[in-house]
Amino acid sequence: MSSSRLPPQLGWIGLGSMGIGMAKNLQKHLKSTGAPALCFTNRTMSRGASLEELGGEPYQSVVEVIQNSDIVFTSLSDDSALETIVTQVLAAGNLKNKIVVDTSTVHPDSTVEASSRLSEAGALFAAAPVFGASPVAEVGQLLFIVAGPAAATSAIEPYLKGVMGRGVISLGEDVSKASLMKTSGNFITAAMMEIIAEAHVFAEKTGGSLQGAYARVQPWSDLNLAIKDVGHGINCAQSAGARLKVGEIALGHLEEAKKYSEGQEQRPLYSSSLYGIIRQDAGLDFESEFVEARDDKATK
Repeated sequence: MSSSRLPPQLGWIGLGSMGIGMAKNLQKHLKSTGAPALCFTNRTMSRGASLEELGGEPYQSVVEVIQNSDIVFTSLSDDSALETIVTQVLAAGNLKNKIVVDTSTVHPDSTVEASSRLSEAGALFAAAPVFGASPVAEVGQLLFIVAGPAAATSAIEPYLKGVMGRGVISLGEDVSKASLMKTSGNFITAAMMEIIAEAHVFAEKTGGSLQGAYARVQPWSDLNLAIKDVGHGINCAQSAGARLKVGEIALGHLEEAKKYSEGQEQRPLYSSSLYGIIRQDAGLDFESEFVEARDDKATK
């Protein structure tokens, strides 16, 4: 680690829809305080162009970022990606006193496994998943859920609230608790989407309208990521001897939406596409008039 008299060197791995917004806000903060520039890497390096314009320093590999950083944040798409990156981190060699902070949404078991592997190699690991979609990440208003060794969580505290997020929920040292809270939150979001979508379809079929009562079902996340997230919640509940029945229904609709996407030449869809499946079940078109008008406007 750097001397306590000097700011630590920060690194970033993963510049997806969430990671790029967080990394840019972190780099802006580092630049404003005169700290060393954020070093970063990503599978597709062109994703980091806007970060580099802000002063971030690109590196070609995970190993380089790890070797040149004291604290490294990761923002990854799923459990498999986390496992792969942890393996690459371990290949960097000496990890003693380095801190790895994972902001990804993954199964609690994956978080525990990553923590165990890195801890055995001498690193400190903190779980810090976030509540908030990519537009929220872009404006630095995420809510962080943090768990891990006190030495790690205290070291990253200056870079969370007021930099990348609006607040922090601290859950102690058990890293699985952070992932479990994020999974529970995702279940609540999916359940709300399911209920609101059903209510809209009910209103449409009975000649009524919920216009003004509820907002139209808005995109939550990429469809495949939503399937992953809701599936984690169902799995965690089953392991605890509980059952998320609404989650199971929502997952079924999300999986049907994926089949619809595949039949539309892999047309990318958001998790809100479960609304289209519920519409079809009621004898309506997959796309509502609002969606048709929106898409028509986008093509002009």
